[in-house]
Amino acid sequence: MKRRTYLKTGGAAAIAGLAGCLNVTDSNDGTTTDGTTEGTTGGTTTGTTSEPDEPLTVATYDSFFGDDGTAGNWLKQAWEAEHDTKIEFTAPSNGVNEFISRKKQGAGIDADLFVGLNTGELVRVDEQLPNARLFDTPDGLANANRIKDGLQIDPERRALPYDTGYISLVYDSTEIEEPQTFDDLTTPAYEGALLAENAQTSDPGRAFLLWTIHEMGPENYLDYWQDLADNDVRILDDWQPAYNAFMNRERPMVVSYSTDQVYYHGEDELPRHQIGFLNDQGYANPEAMARFADTNQPETAAAFMDFVLTDEAQANIAVNNVQFPATTTADLPDEYDQYAHEPPEPVTFTYEELAGNLDGWINEWARQIASS
Repeated sequence: MKRRTYLKTGGAAAIAGLAGCLNVTDSNDGTTTDGTTEGTTGGTTTGTTSEPDEPLTVATYDSFFGDDGTAGNWLKQAWEAEHDTKIEFTAPSNGVNEFISRKKQGAGIDADLFVGLNTGELVRVDEQLPNARLFDTPDGLANANRIKDGLQIDPERRALPYDTGYISLVYDSTEIEEPQTFDDLTTPAYEGALLAENAQTSDPGRAFLLWTIHEMGPENYLDYWQDLADNDVRILDDWQPAYNAFMNRERPMVVSYSTDQVYYHGEDELPRHQIGFLNDQGYANPEAMARFADTNQPETAAAFMDFVLTDEAQANIAVNNVQFPATTTADLPDEYDQYAHEPPEPVTFTYEELAGNLDGWINEWARQIASS
């Protein structure tokens, strides 16, 4: 899961209210949009069929587009207001793995851009396709130098971050005190308290595993996870069931996102939705976009990528996607910034550090922890 889907239910009013406060003017062109969007049909955004230009097809995850309050639909509406080329979104069921398979088979890619790529997925692309290029490097992007250095995921600059989230703990302060360190989670005070996600099947689960490896080291992380297992950590397949269990008060702490209070900041909700930064850290999990090497619209695809990195787009993507901007120049509205918390010390693994290691770490963890 890339983005939290309970936006459609209990948290919708909170984020809709905050998003409604946002009407950002981009310093690049002075234009302003109101965030309204067109509907979607069959997983692809609607649009006229009489346009002379071929649509730009953007492959991404389904919760990036489809509803009025999504980042994708804001981008579509804002882009099409100034360009002849329409945007069409598609959500491959197997994510970037679908395009890896197509490339191996010599099949057509049928998309121009991929949006929602993380560092581990880019490593997988390169390891699975050592003699072929799925993505290429766009040149001449005026806004690419605005990306925060610590969020860059690709030494070749094919994949460019457009937002980031921080993995943290969310805990119920009416039930437990805030854990300060990773070691705290292995103590009797937190026995049976933690809900986590499977690193094989979940983005936040994988990020939390990597965070523990970052802190404990590759030699010791399995021992640490065994201590967590002995302290009765509960591991569920993905973020949604884990968070549901937390909301149902099955356990008082869950691996989640540091933007949790954007949804739950009512007076009676805040005590149950406190953010815990272990060791004063949060694991940065940037999302990136990349242009397919086989696109027949390379210039338009590059222009769209540059548009995504403008200040206005960055602010709106962050609020609508419940994340943080990837650039140094975008500002968040005060109403949003109050409840979206950044860790004192963001940490992450680089592409070079994950290459050749990621699959091994996850497989070792799965054999010893997930299968037990």
